[in-house]
Amino acid sequence: MIRFRSPMGSFGEDLRKERLARGVALEDISAVTKISQRHLIALEQERFRLLPGGILSKGIVRGYANALGLDQQDWTQRFLQASSATGQASEDDRNWTEFASNVGRARLMRREAVEVRLRWIGAILLLLAVSAAAFLSVRYYGVREGWWHTLLPMHQVSSGLNGAWSSARGLIAHILSRI
Repeated sequence: MIRFRSPMGSFGEDLRKERLARGVALEDISAVTKISQRHLIALEQERFRLLPGGILSKGIVRGYANALGLDQQDWTQRFLQASSATGQASEDDRNWTEFASNVGRARLMRREAVEVRLRWIGAILLLLAVSAAAFLSVRYYGVREGWWHTLLPMHQVSSGLNGAWSSARGLIAHILSRI
């Protein structure tokens, strides 16, 4: 494996030397940054293929550098140079970009599906409100004029309302279960 060598040495080797010069153990960095020790070791050994890739790898470098008190920007640039020298960067960036676009597309589709469901629920609730208002208006005027009781016998009305109520409850429960 051909490694990118700068006058200062290799990226992983320099990073390891900085850590040892400060007397910091990998366990301490892992505890502070919550970065897995295997990722920290892969970084020091320049096994960039073992890192998660894309922006996550850059975050690991920034966290490592920050834990040691190093310049994050400088070390991130050195990491990008070292990883591009191995051919890893361009492949990972493509995969990361594709992954991010798929996540964004899935979120948009999910949001659109929720919006469509909410529109249907709103339309159904509006229809129910208009129907209830129409029924109550007709009933009010029917009772006021005295023809309501002759039009609908009470035992048929109560059984019809019970059936309508149970159907409406079932419909609402079905719609809410799909959200």
